[in-house]
Amino acid sequence: MSMNLEREKEVLVGSQLAETKKLNLSSILYVGTVISMLVALYFIFIYAAEEKTMGAAQKIFYFHVSSAWLAFMAFFVTFVCSILFLIKRKRIFDTYAYVSAEIGVVFTIIVLTTGPIWAKSSWNTWWVWEPRLITTLILFFIYVAYIMIRQMDGVWDKKARLAAVFGIIGFADVPIVFFAIRWWQTKFHPIVFGDGPSQSGGGIEGTMLTALFVSLAAFTILYSYFLYKGVSFENMKIKVERYKEKLREDLDK
Repeated sequence: MSMNLEREKEVLVGSQLAETKKLNLSSILYVGTVISMLVALYFIFIYAAEEKTMGAAQKIFYFHVSSAWLAFMAFFVTFVCSILFLIKRKRIFDTYAYVSAEIGVVFTIIVLTTGPIWAKSSWNTWWVWEPRLITTLILFFIYVAYIMIRQMDGVWDKKARLAAVFGIIGFADVPIVFFAIRWWQTKFHPIVFGDGPSQSGGGIEGTMLTALFVSLAAFTILYSYFLYKGVSFENMKIKVERYKEKLREDLDK
């Protein structure tokens, strides 16, 4: 009897330590996100020089590029975790792939929203059917379809396998989006770094480049926080589903 009590105490202590570690990590990521975003806002609106032609409207550039970076990174995580899921068949990889895809879709929406706002002040038009915009829109629909597959009715492992294949194939559009303006003629979308068939990138001013790097770092931390919270939420959903199944089995007996 005493041995059983000791084992129960050990299990309780172990679970409490695990929960404490999770809370600590969540708090660290949250505080890091808040601080890094505030620092990024300082660098964007105060430290970075103002563009001569566009003025303050150019500041949206930092949010636009950082959101695109976050979306690409999220889809890359989906790509890697989908491969790992197909190899190892562990549900945790499917969970990470799914949550990361959701985050990627949200920030692709931000890219497709901030882009036209910036385009209106820069090109005097909301939308142009040019290579990067078209391929980005295709990328958005690919991963919306991925999420729809994951939310279909049916056994989770079958949905997960189908979604994993879709997530791997869909990632092929990410490098196409990035290199689109370097591979095809474009009159509107500017090349900042490198060369394309119709233009050459001139880079950006030093303080602007620093603000961009700070923004990219802040959005990366933001992604880490969202991914951690999303995976935690999905794991709780899985536990609830298992408890429900066990309860049904007990009631049927």
